[in-house]
Amino acid sequence: MRSNSDPLWVRLLLTSVALVFFGLFLLLPLVAVFTEALRKGLGTYFAALAEPEALSAVWLTLLAAGIAVPLNLVFGVAAAWAIAKFDFPGKQVLITLIDLPFSVSPVVSGLIYVLIFGLQGWFGPWLAEHNLKVIFAVPGIVLATIFVTFPFVARELIPLMQAQGTEEEQAARVLGARGWQIFSRVTLPNIKWGLLYGVILCNARAMGEFGAVSVVSGHIRGRTNTIPLHVEILYNEYHAAAAFAVASLLAILALVTLAAKMAVEWKARQSGQELAHEH
Repeated sequence: MRSNSDPLWVRLLLTSVALVFFGLFLLLPLVAVFTEALRKGLGTYFAALAEPEALSAVWLTLLAAGIAVPLNLVFGVAAAWAIAKFDFPGKQVLITLIDLPFSVSPVVSGLIYVLIFGLQGWFGPWLAEHNLKVIFAVPGIVLATIFVTFPFVARELIPLMQAQGTEEEQAARVLGARGWQIFSRVTLPNIKWGLLYGVILCNARAMGEFGAVSVVSGHIRGRTNTIPLHVEILYNEYHAAAAFAVASLLAILALVTLAAKMAVEWKARQSGQELAHEH
């Protein structure tokens, strides 16, 4: 049945509920962030962003995301290709491991890294003996970020590749194409929009992660604080304007991510329609 066959009051009620939900839980918090950030003027706003500790938090966030996203990109493509295109022993185990970060609390995952690499952990004495630091240092933050963003690229590509099947790759193989040629000229063009979509989500989660990073960072000012951790410290110290100013960076990231997501979805639909017309 067509949706417009429902009674008018039902459509109005559902639309009103959706708009109220959108306003209360999405739009209102976003407006509040920018309102509080600019409450004391642009001078205070930009001063909060220009503080050395804020710049250090921004740099560390970009560094963690800059390492985690490419690594998860490579793994996600390889895992999705293997799962969707081949049958092998342990395939279901690999799928389960990919979904693991969705079922484990980020705080618990951070604690696991502390138990493994902390001073009293499994590798703690060896790391201390060789003057290597993982926990309360940049490597621990990067590891925690990699873990929480682990599934995004793979989970976006697996159903896409499974839906596409293996016919085109098999045809290319019959025509004499090698493995890399098949991947670069057949598989990759078919998944490029899904791949970009997964990277966008992965990057947004990497920059906004709080729980796991909070456990392994140690909250060392100017050294191991990412943007979310720096916001928490400023707010706890009653620097509300500065906290909201830094938080607005994450809000801007969310808006950019939403715009990029919509653009990728629109482009993917356009490509699908063009392909359908060609056939």
